[in-house]
Amino acid sequence: MRSVVVDKIGSVTQALSLKHDLRISDDIPSEEGVVLVVEILTNKSNYNTLELTSGRMAKVMRGDIVVGALGPRRALFGYSGHVPASLKRGDVIQMLNIGGVLGVCDSVNPDKGQPFDCRVLGVVLQFPYLGERIGVPARVGSRKLDPDARLETNGVPVVALAGTCMEAGKTAAACSIVSRMRHRGLTVDVFKATGVSLRRDILAMEDSGARNSMIFTDLGIVTTTGKSGPALTRAMLTELAARKPDVIVFELGDGLIGTYGVDAILECEDIRNALTSVVLSANDPVAAWGGVRLLRERFGIEPAVVTGPATDNSVGVDIIGEQMQVKAFNAITNGAALGDCVIDSIGLTAKFPAPVAA
Repeated sequence: MRSVVVDKIGSVTQALSLKHDLRISDDIPSEEGVVLVVEILTNKSNYNTLELTSGRMAKVMRGDIVVGALGPRRALFGYSGHVPASLKRGDVIQMLNIGGVLGVCDSVNPDKGQPFDCRVLGVVLQFPYLGERIGVPARVGSRKLDPDARLETNGVPVVALAGTCMEAGKTAAACSIVSRMRHRGLTVDVFKATGVSLRRDILAMEDSGARNSMIFTDLGIVTTTGKSGPALTRAMLTELAARKPDVIVFELGDGLIGTYGVDAILECEDIRNALTSVVLSANDPVAAWGGVRLLRERFGIEPAVVTGPATDNSVGVDIIGEQMQVKAFNAITNGAALGDCVIDSIGLTAKFPAPVAA
């Protein structure tokens, strides 16, 4: 065991409340969620920031001593990588996302450039035993996920946002919906069910008026999969519903076809039955057509509305309405109408009427 002073602490470790003066060890378990201290070995001109535990974005440079956590990633518009079978002090791995997820990079998206190379300095130790200096390897999350988590929404309406792909406008839509709900007097709790650890999206929803928020990282999962996704969704729905909001809004990161478990969640009958409304974000009209068809034919879900870049002007809106018989609103230019449409779809219009214009 030895001491180290770190420069930046990635948001993947947010639940641990780590300080900048840490104790580390060379005995490193190479497992998802294990928290490491690394030295940044390279510089980058883009995709070169780290989301800190405060939510701020900080530029990362060669020589920085950074805290992150091991985890896999398989992102179409980012890096793909895995957790190595073993790890020792001095090994070089890569930073796979801007939340501080660490692993061995397998594939690079040209738009992001090569990832940061990182030299492993050691595993962060925590000291859970009162009065004893017995350190154990730190792991992300405030508690462990219960794989048998029950689902109980207590009658709270639930709105899910699914997308045709990464960067399809899901978070922008969620923020517009949350904002409109708050303007109409609803208390809204939010969570992110799938993806790779990054708090940016739920922080944006908080900024839009959400009361409480959660993310899968809170339950010790760095990167979601088809195995963990359903249990995570049940656990977060149940926890937030117990806090008695008027509505729960959650985002399914990645796309309907992907590696993070969106399909596994929507295939669960109990979860589908808990969904009061589903919003589809699509990049273009063809993606909207495919997404609507997937929801209907594979999952038996009728989307309440389509949004995303496919609705950037009236051409896409008209195509979606005419060819798919689904309402369509753009979250950026017509966010209030999008929010009103969702409120109508969950049956809360009478209880929370739209404000009268001055």
